[in-house]
Amino acid sequence: MEETGLIFDIQGHSVHDGPGSRTLVFLSGCPLRCEWCSNPEGMELRQRIRFREKNCVTLKQDCTRCADACPYNAITFNRDNEIPLEIDRQLCRNCDSLDCAKACLKEALIISGKKMTVTELMTILNRDRQFWGPEGGVSFTGGEPLFQKRFIIQVLQKCCEAYLHTVIETSAYVETEHFLKAMSMIEFAFIDLKHMDPEKHKEKTGVSNKLIHKNIKALANSNWPGRLIIRMPIIENFNDSEENILATASFLKEVGLDEINILPFHRLGDSKWTQLGLTYPYRDYKEPPAEKMEYIQQLFLDQNLACYNGYRTPF
Repeated sequence: MEETGLIFDIQGHSVHDGPGSRTLVFLSGCPLRCEWCSNPEGMELRQRIRFREKNCVTLKQDCTRCADACPYNAITFNRDNEIPLEIDRQLCRNCDSLDCAKACLKEALIISGKKMTVTELMTILNRDRQFWGPEGGVSFTGGEPLFQKRFIIQVLQKCCEAYLHTVIETSAYVETEHFLKAMSMIEFAFIDLKHMDPEKHKEKTGVSNKLIHKNIKALANSNWPGRLIIRMPIIENFNDSEENILATASFLKEVGLDEINILPFHRLGDSKWTQLGLTYPYRDYKEPPAEKMEYIQQLFLDQNLACYNGYRTPF
């Protein structure tokens, strides 16, 4: 039976997510709740409504099309407020029609998440492959791309049959059996290590890191022939201490890995949190200064580990 998955974005010509030019597929659903997440629309395995205030013409044209279309009366108006349109997000959870976004003519309300069959996704990938070049392929991200288990396995099987080069960006927070099965069809992987302390990891992501570490060890100790690069987002006052950096380096050497990519925190997801009716916990945080990134890079280099700073990853 062919599976259907939920995909919240597909981007072409990506050059930062694996070798060559790639098609980047964002799958919905994630077991983590990272407070700095740049793709909050992919956290849940359901379609969600994003409200783009600048496109709304409620005040200019007295438009109420979205509210008129909503079967749950989840949309109300208060023209005395700076943002006149209000959405009851709890009522939205009961909705699967998303009629409000369909009724909006200005794309002030947009739907994040599209249901696609394996065949429909493969049609896009086979269309794009003519633009990839000899080193390109498809990269799966999210959300957590391994969260939709049956769907991603079927897609990866089809990619193998079509000789498509596959890359994955994953938290590795999934059952080990499923993780290793999926990885057997992956040629290049990025896995996040957000913090070495399990309690501190849980404090900011909602889950412990024990399963993540278990899966990294299992993959490193297997006969998997692919290339694995650990990624680490550098978050001020969370994981940027020398103690945590050295603990991360020790773990990498323990499992036999020698590459890590450190990425500076950014606030690119801020607007999407707002569009989803959420408060972005890291709104007041700043990108770490270049000197701090270089210092962390040198700590890893001093441990005889290859460390790539930012998106300058040699593929």
